[in-house]
Amino acid sequence: MYETLKRSWFSNLKGDTLAGIVVALALIPEAIAFSIIAGVDPKVGLYASFSMAVIIAFAGGRAGMISAATGAMALLMVTLVKEHGLQYLLAATLLTGVFQIIAGYLRLADLMRFVSRSVVTGFVNALAILIFMAQLPELTDVTWHVYAMTAAGLAIIYGFPYLPKVGKLLPSPLVCILVLTAVYLLTGMEIRTVGDMGELPDTLPVFLWPEVPLTLETLMIILPYSVMLTVVGLLESMMTATIVDDLTDTPSDKNRECKGQGLANLGTGLIGGMAGCAMIGQSVINIKSGGRTRLSTLIAGVVLLLMVVFLADWVSQIPMAALVAVMIMVSIGTFSWESIRDLRKHPLSTNIVMLATVAVTVGTHNLAIGVFVGVLLAALFFANKVGNILYVGAETPEEGHRLYKVVGQVFFASSERFGAAFDFKETVEKVTIDLSRAHFWDITAVQTLDRVVIKFRREGTEVELIGLNEASATIVDRYAVHDDPAAVEKLMGGH
Repeated sequence: MYETLKRSWFSNLKGDTLAGIVVALALIPEAIAFSIIAGVDPKVGLYASFSMAVIIAFAGGRAGMISAATGAMALLMVTLVKEHGLQYLLAATLLTGVFQIIAGYLRLADLMRFVSRSVVTGFVNALAILIFMAQLPELTDVTWHVYAMTAAGLAIIYGFPYLPKVGKLLPSPLVCILVLTAVYLLTGMEIRTVGDMGELPDTLPVFLWPEVPLTLETLMIILPYSVMLTVVGLLESMMTATIVDDLTDTPSDKNRECKGQGLANLGTGLIGGMAGCAMIGQSVINIKSGGRTRLSTLIAGVVLLLMVVFLADWVSQIPMAALVAVMIMVSIGTFSWESIRDLRKHPLSTNIVMLATVAVTVGTHNLAIGVFVGVLLAALFFANKVGNILYVGAETPEEGHRLYKVVGQVFFASSERFGAAFDFKETVEKVTIDLSRAHFWDITAVQTLDRVVIKFRREGTEVELIGLNEASATIVDRYAVHDDPAAVEKLMGGH
């Protein structure tokens, strides 16, 4: 028990503390920006980021991963807030939490095994592009000071780690924020700061219950939004967990993560926060700044609240250029540059899946749609590839006897090829179909087998099926009708 606690919380005190502070600083402008996107007060996003991070630190299934208010979730809330107001958003957040907990108990995270590596790569690249694009408003129609500060910030981020002795003492993104804030305070240059993003809260969050009528009508209003928030939140969280698994070379419990996300959203909705999920950008910042255990996530949430409530005057002075530099570092570090190099050596189908996932995600700004398109394309390509691995050979063991040997997978994508491989006009007394090296997967395959057998019998040919494996025999015995005269008539249209 003690060893588990130490490993999960206190095995990396310095790295987790510093990384948590960096993440907390980077969360502030993002939480405010996402609140503005959703059409709510900045404190709604800030309270959400605090509670999501703190609760997920204890309940989540992936140490070192950051959860907070996110842009992907904020985009789904716009219409609900505009038409019904904040209270309905809080109710939708609570229902989202319930759905996510149910998803965890139903072990829906196990469905992640159907998401191919090319889809994950496309998802990562799309997020990197979206993170970079989100910084462009801060770099458009601004003075040269902003570009100079951003460039200086990037120079510090990438150059500081190479300084002898001191380079390893502090995470470079934290140094970037501290140095650029000091420069801004000393020079008083005209650039945007965190304080220009919106008013920071001046009180701690309190418990509240959404002021909505507990009626079926309310449920019908929030249900579609809660379903969308549940799907997008879990998708982004599962994908982020997979990426952090790779970055840290450690496993995670994704079903526990589903439950943790649900508990976090329940807690968030009860203190006036908007629904959130795992954040790939902040998680990458955390890992690259040295965060590894649950402590870094807890510190990020706690420090975020303490800074915006008690140190608001100082936090509001942080120049946006410093945080833009940090987020550009995140986008560069998140993008899978190997995927560009691998385009030349990977199969065309893999490249199409990856690029389609990127294009749809960036085009719609909806991670769920992008991942759905990627998974659908990957499934179609896989079905087509497996469907082509089918061979039907013919032999003549003796006069008047034709032996067909079937090798491969027979299912909806290959059944047409299977049915076309037989010569029904050939005059033979007996046909034997050897299925010992074949496997029948679905109803379509069984129906095609029925048609083959029935067509031969209509030509007066005796048909024998041999070699069916146990699984194929089970589905054929249950659904095949070639030995049922009434069913045969119905199948062949009564002709």
